[in-house]
Amino acid sequence: MRILVFNAGSSSLKFGVFDCQPGRPASQARHILKGSFERFGTDGCTLRLDGNTTTAPHCDLSSATRAVPEILHGAGVDKLDAIAHRVAHGGAEFTAPALLDSATLARIEALTPLAPLHNPANLDGVAAARATWPDLPQWAVFDTSFHLTNPARATTYAVPETWRATGLRRFGFHGTSHKYVAQRAAEALGQPLRDLRIISLHLGNGASACAIARGESIDSSMGMTPLEGLIMGTRSGDVDPGLFGYLAREMGLSVAEIEDALYAESGLKGLTGSSDMRDVEDRAAAGDAQAQLAINIYAYRARKYIGAYAAAMGGLDALVFTGGIGENSPSMRRRICDGMQFMGLKLDHDRNLAVDLTDRAAPQIQAYGARVNVLVTETAEQLMIAYDVTNAMVKPKDTVLKVPVAVSARHVHLSQASVEALFGPGYTLTPAKPLRQKGHWAAQERVTLHGPKGEIANVAILGPLRPRTQVEISRTDGFALGLDAPVRQSGDLDGTPHVRLIGPAGCQDTDGLIVAARHIHMNTEDARIAGLSDGALVDVTLDDTGRGLTFADVLVRVTDAAFTEMHIDTDEANAAGIKDQIAGHVRLSLREAD
Repeated sequence: MRILVFNAGSSSLKFGVFDCQPGRPASQARHILKGSFERFGTDGCTLRLDGNTTTAPHCDLSSATRAVPEILHGAGVDKLDAIAHRVAHGGAEFTAPALLDSATLARIEALTPLAPLHNPANLDGVAAARATWPDLPQWAVFDTSFHLTNPARATTYAVPETWRATGLRRFGFHGTSHKYVAQRAAEALGQPLRDLRIISLHLGNGASACAIARGESIDSSMGMTPLEGLIMGTRSGDVDPGLFGYLAREMGLSVAEIEDALYAESGLKGLTGSSDMRDVEDRAAAGDAQAQLAINIYAYRARKYIGAYAAAMGGLDALVFTGGIGENSPSMRRRICDGMQFMGLKLDHDRNLAVDLTDRAAPQIQAYGARVNVLVTETAEQLMIAYDVTNAMVKPKDTVLKVPVAVSARHVHLSQASVEALFGPGYTLTPAKPLRQKGHWAAQERVTLHGPKGEIANVAILGPLRPRTQVEISRTDGFALGLDAPVRQSGDLDGTPHVRLIGPAGCQDTDGLIVAARHIHMNTEDARIAGLSDGALVDVTLDDTGRGLTFADVLVRVTDAAFTEMHIDTDEANAAGIKDQIAGHVRLSLREAD
């Protein structure tokens, strides 16, 4: 499928053409053409096309867009399937690529207060493209979408509720870059993305860090706007918001003046007078003290985020550098990584100097034997946009099934060692009643969960025994216990918190405390009818609850003996308005997720 991608700014228009095959990795997409119009002015602009630079007479975004068909024709590109647009801010609503119609455009325009410097230019690009290609479908892909999986604890500012009600929250940006980088790193490492904890460092004129756990963004250094986080070319990164009041009092500056300076006169430019890290590094090597300070601050800020995000994820499997600085500055990569051997992160000197990114390579540069993999790869935001739109266009229609929804209350799965610690040596659990899943049962015995805040008694034990003890609670149960249990799929227990189990014969402190991720057990025949395979992720819409609630990224587990049903916890059941333990047959609409 052939996709033309536009990234429109206030004074530039970048574009590219890609051939993407649905279902194949994004890195296998073919880049047919790359171009940009830069620095629009009364005398025209600069045109860059596949490495060649010329001048062009186009003075604005509209005239440049109208010139693209002729450029495509000259390159032999005469057929397009769709046009995709990068849109900076999609708010909390746009979780995936959106087909651009009048209603969708109005919703994007309403988000302008959240991105006043970006969304208007993006929308101008859409208008110009729709006028030039009125018969082609036009799609938007949002920088913020990838980060909408961030939990509320990462997105909520501790400010008055009336402020938050206006939409004030953290969103994160560079989402398409971080999404591509995570997929490319997993591909290069030969490991499933859902098994990895990755920190992506996008270091360029704009810079951000992203914590990606099991394929999902869980935190990003940019916040409500692209100002927050790392130091950038002209943007400040993290500052004390008290500076607004201070500068208003001491210098008489208005809010608009301060905001403009934080965007355009800060960062590397504010520290050194130059926004280009290459210039800053050259000046530092020549003895410029301000340039040396800027480099030290830049690396220090990145190191802080690496440490924070590794802690947030309970460890780190891979650190990935991308963006102009991340890809091209061995010295900055080294400065950022030095001193982090304590967490198993160490660079190899020669590999760091010999990075070759030809053909979308993702070379590893960690020292041999280091626990944390360190990779470098080119970012490919336009490619990722084309890839996401391709898959959105060919996504199969919803399959409607009748699937019972079981509300899974707190329970434990015990190992033999845990049984003996809690009930005595040689003890055997007593099955009390069979469960719907063949071979599974609820035991007659019960245990108590004990945490630093309180305890929960009479917790069910489910059999058969497992090699490793697993304790499943709801998020609310975690607050009752005083413990922070991560959302995990069953069996994914590494790095989980400890909880004390109390039985009649003793107690045991064990890890394995989780909030079970929602999932569907499905027998092989039902999976065949639905067109789903084991491990598929689906979105599930409960149409008959009166709330029209959709659960995203539900894992499908397919086995021959499974009884088809969806499992959710008590908090999710309350959100969906399901009151009974077994909700009966609820009409579900399932579709393959991205």
